[in-house]
Amino acid sequence: MTEIIGVRFKSGGKQYYFDPNGTTVTPGQGVIIETSRGIEYGECVQGNTMVEDESVVQPLRPLVRIATDKDLETVRRNKEKEERAFHICQEKILEHGLDMKLVDVEYNFDGNKILFFFTSEGRVDFRALVKDLAGIFHTRIELRQIGVRDEAKMLGGLGICGRPFCCCGFLDEFQPVSIKMAKTQNLSLNPTKISGTCGRLMCCLKYEQDAYEDAVKRMPKNDSFVETPDGVGNITSVNLLRETVKVKLDDQPENPRNYHHTELRVIRNGKGKRPEGYVAPPAEELASLRRVTAPAETEEDRLSAALASLAGLDAATPAAPEQAPEGERRRRRRSRGKKPQASEAPAQEVKSRPRQEKQEDLPRQERPARPPRQPKPQESAPHAAPSQNAGGEGGEPAAEKKPRRRYRRYRGKPKGEGGGQAPKSE
Repeated sequence: MTEIIGVRFKSGGKQYYFDPNGTTVTPGQGVIIETSRGIEYGECVQGNTMVEDESVVQPLRPLVRIATDKDLETVRRNKEKEERAFHICQEKILEHGLDMKLVDVEYNFDGNKILFFFTSEGRVDFRALVKDLAGIFHTRIELRQIGVRDEAKMLGGLGICGRPFCCCGFLDEFQPVSIKMAKTQNLSLNPTKISGTCGRLMCCLKYEQDAYEDAVKRMPKNDSFVETPDGVGNITSVNLLRETVKVKLDDQPENPRNYHHTELRVIRNGKGKRPEGYVAPPAEELASLRRVTAPAETEEDRLSAALASLAGLDAATPAAPEQAPEGERRRRRRSRGKKPQASEAPAQEVKSRPRQEKQEDLPRQERPARPPRQPKPQESAPHAAPSQNAGGEGGEPAAEKKPRRRYRRYRGKPKGEGGGQAPKSE
């Protein structure tokens, strides 16, 4: 791993990496850097960062020091000298009658070198100009010819979109732009609409080129023979941005229709003859190609859906036990303690038990809920009869009588000789 800092020498210029030399630098600080052109002043745009050794070009030039107030004063004086040198150089260019346009002047931090940037349509013999400038400034003079795109990056300005130039704002390097990109994106080939202030093709044509190239691979070509949900026909135009095509149907050539590319079945891609012996499929098969689209959702529908989802969340949230009504809690307690009613199978099992078990077990099962079919007067009569018969026939004293129990009366004839007699006691 290598520790680096990122430094930029001009606003919007390229970022370069240097060795911090063990010094902690924060973004925005001025630094003095040793470069191939000598000592230079720059601004830190990336603080101390550890990167892989393969991602930087070795050896890294070191950081000299963090800029002091004296260094900032030197930079300010150099800016003033650059303005004076610019006017002097323009006058000398007019004196020598050179076909060149002066763009910018840059002083070295130490002041021992001056760079003059200019543009020209061809080669310029500026040897006499260099001698005159060296006699005036008594320092090393260098004239450098640049292109029109570099001129726009140095000077800056606003594009036709109303924003600052991309090259002056964030582009570190110029990307190659060709007229083929404008054709792929179906743009007007008018030079005034696709050219920037520099006179070259706009850099922003490169931004969406990859997306358009991907769409071209998925979309059919112009003049292709395709099958649509309404019949067969030929494509007359392709809209890459919306991924739709306009098809002139064989049945209705005067009314071209628009289709999404997923609704088409390409029979012949591009120009050419129609396949020999081709027979159009039936209308039912073609209708299956139609794309099912959901209705457009309005703002009111989205608001209603949001309110419905909130209401569903409130309903799904369980209520606290203390907030339940008193009657609801009472019903819950009764339902927890209530035994399930006897089904048909347990009823048959009870009939097979001995008579003594019926008398003891059936009343406990009948206590929670009485049978709705047996009225109350009919239930009380059979219970009173056994107590009278038991006292009259058996002659048993009243103290030895068993407590009265409520027995279930069966509709069938009870077993034994007497139908109204009570069961014998053990």
